[in-house]
Amino acid sequence: MEKMNQALEKMKMLVGMDVEDEESVPQPESFMDDFNRNCTLTTKQRLYGFAICLTTGIACTLLSMLVFFNPIKFGITFSFGNLLALGSTAFLIGPKRQVTMMLDPVRIYATAIYIASIIVALFCALYVRNKLLTLLSIILEFGALIWYSLSYVPFARSMVSKVMMACFDTEF
Repeated sequence: MEKMNQALEKMKMLVGMDVEDEESVPQPESFMDDFNRNCTLTTKQRLYGFAICLTTGIACTLLSMLVFFNPIKFGITFSFGNLLALGSTAFLIGPKRQVTMMLDPVRIYATAIYIASIIVALFCALYVRNKLLTLLSIILEFGALIWYSLSYVPFARSMVSKVMMACFDTEF
């Protein structure tokens, strides 16, 4: 019976569920614990939320191509689409686990650069209103999006780095 309980606890840990230890002392709740507990949705609601956010995010990103030659409008719609697509995964795995995965040491720098590039793009589009700066920040945002996405695929960033080094090697 003890082995079954241990196996069940390991399975819970693998799928991201909290393992309840009978002897554990209750710890003070953090903001994220309280927020995560209040965000209880059924599986159907989670899937609907994910699908709606992801579809809207992809639609905004694709629709931004229509206003490509107006970098300010392009920057706003492209960045908003990225934020919606990024937030859509919080419906599937929960906001606490989403933040925990984003702040994982493997992808902390990619996350920081990606979120900073979204903020810079929106700042350049909304406040500075400079087309060149907005376009440059969108290019940075797109690169950061690719690098952030590659951080979820094992060995993808090292493989892309090696390919890029081989392609742009200046020694003949």
